[in-house]
Amino acid sequence: MAGNLLIAPSLFRAGDRVCVAISGGADSTALLLALKEANAAKESLGVVVSAAHVHHGLRGGEADDDEVFVRELCERLAVPLTVFHVDTAARQAAEREGVEEAARELRYEALRGLLPEGRVDAIATAHTLDDQAETVMMKLLRGAWTEGLGGISPVVQGLGIREQGLGLGVEGSGPRVQGSVGGRVVRPLLGVRRAEVEAFLQARGQVWRTDSSNRDLELTRNRVRHELMPVLRSFNPCVDELLANMAAIARDEEAHWETELRRLLPQVLLPGKPVRGGGRAVSTAIGEAACSLEIERLKAMDAGLRRRVVRAAARSMGFRLNFEETAKLLALAGFGGYIGIQGKIGSRLELRAGLRGERSARELRLWRQ
Repeated sequence: MAGNLLIAPSLFRAGDRVCVAISGGADSTALLLALKEANAAKESLGVVVSAAHVHHGLRGGEADDDEVFVRELCERLAVPLTVFHVDTAARQAAEREGVEEAARELRYEALRGLLPEGRVDAIATAHTLDDQAETVMMKLLRGAWTEGLGGISPVVQGLGIREQGLGLGVEGSGPRVQGSVGGRVVRPLLGVRRAEVEAFLQARGQVWRTDSSNRDLELTRNRVRHELMPVLRSFNPCVDELLANMAAIARDEEAHWETELRRLLPQVLLPGKPVRGGGRAVSTAIGEAACSLEIERLKAMDAGLRRRVVRAAARSMGFRLNFEETAKLLALAGFGGYIGIQGKIGSRLELRAGLRGERSARELRLWRQ
């Protein structure tokens, strides 16, 4: 509704120091105003609000004007502001990344630094229900598994978790999360439509900034937002809500299976390879890693669990298997389903990034060399 923006109060605790990642766009501007209003309400949210803005060194004067806008807004609202200046072009050249990825990584690194310093307890990003629907659709188009279809989580505890779709900004999808620090990321507007955000701001006479790059149809997210989603809404006007609901279901399913795999994997995952006389040999060579799964144990599992166990085994070595790679390994273990792989004893398989599979009489062995 125009006069009120329904943020999720359950994401906060009284006394939390909450830093809003603000670009100056409609979503993050609305989030900052909504948190200030929630603090001033009769039943106050009781959080300490600050803000952080990242200038990416892109878009020239337009980005400079964004910073000026954010500074003036925070000064008017009496909100402490931290501004980061990063060199996205240098990051692109050094890491050979696309502009979106480089900007996202730098934004994440800057905002993440506020947490271990003890300056804030939570970073609040302004992802909306529309962002969630777009993210899930992008994951579908890229062939994501259910963990990817979970999209953007309402809260991420501890920033050592890799999340699909973790943008730490108003737009974008997830960076590679390295290491682990305290604090959390919260998305109070994840159940709110973008149209509601704009109505909220209009009701207060609050303007916002529009990033011209959001219209660049060379970027996948923008094509999904401006071309694909309108077509899907013509088939079903509620498609955004349906995709968001699917994401919630996928997150719950993944939470269940993660718990189950933590319990099951130690029982079925064998280190290294067997040696004569009993026992197992584990290589100590730098860069080598290996594990095995007993074929008989895999036979006792249903297809869904078997697939998850094989993927979890690879993940324990730092690999994320796609659908085809998983099917190849299962075929190598004798479970069929992939043309050209018969699963004969002694057969080997080479996958990307140095991961290899080998079938013995009793085991499916994975190793990296």
